[in-house]
Amino acid sequence: MEIDRRALFVGAAALLIARPLAAQGAPSAMNLLAAARKQIGVTLSYDPAYSRLPFPGGDVPRNKGVCTDVVIRAYRDAFDVDLQALVNADMKRSFSAYPKRWGLRTTDRNIDHRRVPNLELFFTRAGSRRQIPRSADTWQAGDLFTCLVNRSLPHIGIVSDKRAASGRPLVIHNIGGGTREEDILTDYPMTGRFRWLIGG
Repeated sequence: MEIDRRALFVGAAALLIARPLAAQGAPSAMNLLAAARKQIGVTLSYDPAYSRLPFPGGDVPRNKGVCTDVVIRAYRDAFDVDLQALVNADMKRSFSAYPKRWGLRTTDRNIDHRRVPNLELFFTRAGSRRQIPRSADTWQAGDLFTCLVNRSLPHIGIVSDKRAASGRPLVIHNIGGGTREEDILTDYPMTGRFRWLIGG
């Protein structure tokens, strides 16, 4: 029972830290992007292996990870906001609301926050879902996007403030070769757009 209370306390504390960030406006998007860019050249591989993590603040070694780790690390480094603790606390409150595709009967703080469908639901429950733009040039820097690679594999990344020659925003993500900033925003069917804790 003590572990559950600690998780809820950590989650509540992280929310208290996070609330003032929304009032900071657009500069917060630049902080998020700066934190994401610092992963480029550091996270060099894609490794979806299950790992036991410390809690809170757990992470796999930074030289590897998956797409969700880019987002988790960016929010942690930019704002000291711990998605591991927040997702765990929300899942403990409302486990039945979360996807059941992995056959779990309870939370798993090692992996729950590293699954795209869980992050999509968490951001939605936090009131951060936005309409997916019809045109690529109306995405905002700092937006989170989710899509389906090969129409089946959930993926997430952060929309950059930089643009390709075509005008399409670049994204910072890890789709297989480590954290990169590249031009793929509308290459796959979109499933979500989120703007969490930043202005605009």
